[in-house]
Amino acid sequence: MMRKLLAVFAILVLALGLAAAWAYQDWQRFVNQPVNPDSELRLWLPTGTSFPALIRQLEALGMARSRHWHWQVWRRLHAPALKAGEYQLAVGLRIGDLVKVLESGQTVEHRFTIVEGWTVARLRRELAREPRLRHLTTDIDDDALMRRLGCDGCPAEGYFLPETYFFARGSTDLALLERAHRAMDEALARAWASRHPDLPLASPQELLVLASIIERETGQAGERARVAGVFKRRLNLGMRLQTDPTVIYGMGEDFDGRLLRVHLRIDHPWNTYTRHGLPPTAIALPGGPSLQAAANPEPGTALYFVARGDGSHQFSDTLEEHNRAVNRYIRGRR
Repeated sequence: MMRKLLAVFAILVLALGLAAAWAYQDWQRFVNQPVNPDSELRLWLPTGTSFPALIRQLEALGMARSRHWHWQVWRRLHAPALKAGEYQLAVGLRIGDLVKVLESGQTVEHRFTIVEGWTVARLRRELAREPRLRHLTTDIDDDALMRRLGCDGCPAEGYFLPETYFFARGSTDLALLERAHRAMDEALARAWASRHPDLPLASPQELLVLASIIERETGQAGERARVAGVFKRRLNLGMRLQTDPTVIYGMGEDFDGRLLRVHLRIDHPWNTYTRHGLPPTAIALPGGPSLQAAANPEPGTALYFVARGDGSHQFSDTLEEHNRAVNRYIRGRR
């Protein structure tokens, strides 16, 4: 009887040992299984993603289906904290290493570039087209947007710094705009603090307005301070700025790409041909170089400039010289 019991016990031990060996090998096959054997993948975990939803996503991305107990053991062993975000899964990443990726919090970063010279309307249109952002500002106007940014009563135009901003998928357009607005506040404060002592501007807001005009007048880095010098001298002399971009901005959607002489005579707050001084708001988003140029204009004697047609400008001291330049570069082209 005892021998029979020992034999049965030995058989059970052997069976358990074989089962354990099989389970171990099966487990090793599972943890060493590549999540993505052929190519890099992006795993997107929205806020509140459950563990079963994670498994479904992995299988949808092409990972071989595994037994339920595998995942339950994996979960109990590692209990990964599922941090929302988009993760880059390298080629051949093993399931056993997946937990390191999910717990790292190192999500994929996307980029959005605000281009120097855009208007705030253009900025908002481009943001609305970015599918990886959550859109919280699409249905509110500029005034409501500025209130959300803590700047109630501030004009939106000009108050977002052109730069490349990085963001994680699922973050909001409002968060990106907050960063761009804060960056402009800081850049404007630096420019205002470094301004030339005899600058004819009363506030950082006026500096922003002038910088936006400079931004729209020239794309040549070497001309910004020179253009600023022309505008500074005109302001000091009480001359009208007479700059086309302000007229175009004031026309809004009525501008069809052709600025005619009649447009220069239509009075509105941004028409610097009919009104003295600066317009009431910026006309575009100026970059840091334009802010610095507005704060520190280049000394000189020129009071006029005209586009040569190649991106550069001809500067003139007198109206007679300017008219000759206009005849050469504008009327001559026509």
